[in-house]
Amino acid sequence: MPATSARPTVQRLLPDTESEDLLALAREIARDELAPLAAEYEEKEIFPREQFRVLGRAGLLGLPYSQRWGGGEVPYEVYLQVLEEIAAAWMSVGVGLSVHTMSCYALAEYGTDEQRDRWLPAMLEGELLGAYALSEPHAGSDAAALTTRARRDGDCYVVNGVKAWTTHGGHADYYTTMVRTSDDGGRGISCLLVDGATPGLSAAPPERKMGLTGSATTQMIFEDARVDADRLIGAEGQGLKIALSSLASGRLGIAACSVGLAQAALDEAVAYAKQRTQFGKPIIDFQGLEFLLADMAAAVDSARAMYLDAARRRDRGWAFTRQSSVAKLVATDAAMKVTTDAVQVFGGAGYTRDFPVERYLREAKVPQIFEGTNQIQRMVIARELRKL
Repeated sequence: MPATSARPTVQRLLPDTESEDLLALAREIARDELAPLAAEYEEKEIFPREQFRVLGRAGLLGLPYSQRWGGGEVPYEVYLQVLEEIAAAWMSVGVGLSVHTMSCYALAEYGTDEQRDRWLPAMLEGELLGAYALSEPHAGSDAAALTTRARRDGDCYVVNGVKAWTTHGGHADYYTTMVRTSDDGGRGISCLLVDGATPGLSAAPPERKMGLTGSATTQMIFEDARVDADRLIGAEGQGLKIALSSLASGRLGIAACSVGLAQAALDEAVAYAKQRTQFGKPIIDFQGLEFLLADMAAAVDSARAMYLDAARRRDRGWAFTRQSSVAKLVATDAAMKVTTDAVQVFGGAGYTRDFPVERYLREAKVPQIFEGTNQIQRMVIARELRKL
């Protein structure tokens, strides 16, 4: 694959020197350990399990969580900027890091200290890779309609059903799984931390996707899977609350990943426009390209400001549900637009696999869909406005 240029460093406003050092570490890993492998692994659909171990050994898999259990205890504002750097180098790994962080949320926020002591350190250190199992074939945006059933049987729950669109499906060591424990609508949903090696739990063949092909996405099938009752996170009936709370933070992760992807596309487009000549001068000197690149940069910068604003609200303990949905909506739409325009800057070359921008375009679509489609984000935003 022809290289246009090394990615320039995006100037950051970070709260302290320690955060600057952390971001520098993330950039080094992204440059040296991730970026050189991304194109090959995506083309061959290789799951990057070892790369997640690298992130774990570097302390990047548990950044927003308590140091007591091995986390970094950094502000969400900092964690998301680290995530953006990872996604700019390799979107599948960035999304995987975001999903893993979300899969830890239920235990970290709703588990008992005994449960945290037992499982959380290995999760935050990367020894255990997580997945988040909420959606089902007939219950996507309507999470309260899920039907995967967990029936109490002595010291176990017996689980039957199918989960859909599970990132890391078949590769994860545990699944933060929302199940139905009663027929009381959304109040009948509970959260189980399911061991990936549980008998009766299996993964369907991976989905054949247009992008993020290095990231396995599968259905997870529960057939009389027996899950120890001490793996119930929170109380019975608290699962929907846990799920929605997880998603509010998880959407910020997707926003940051989308900004990283858009930034990578912008960097490639600018570098190409500087070196490609037509009519005796670089094409970046033509006003048509100048304006296109300027709009791309404005979209990236605006989307970054949106996720940082929401993260700072979260760090202060303020309500951030609306801002999280705004950030996810703005950032994922920006990524779709910027990657499309990047292909346009490259012209015919951008439509080939000789350059990474065609892959960026394919990868930009799904963030508009997962963790709540952008239509759902508009519904969330409107509902929050009604409360004002």
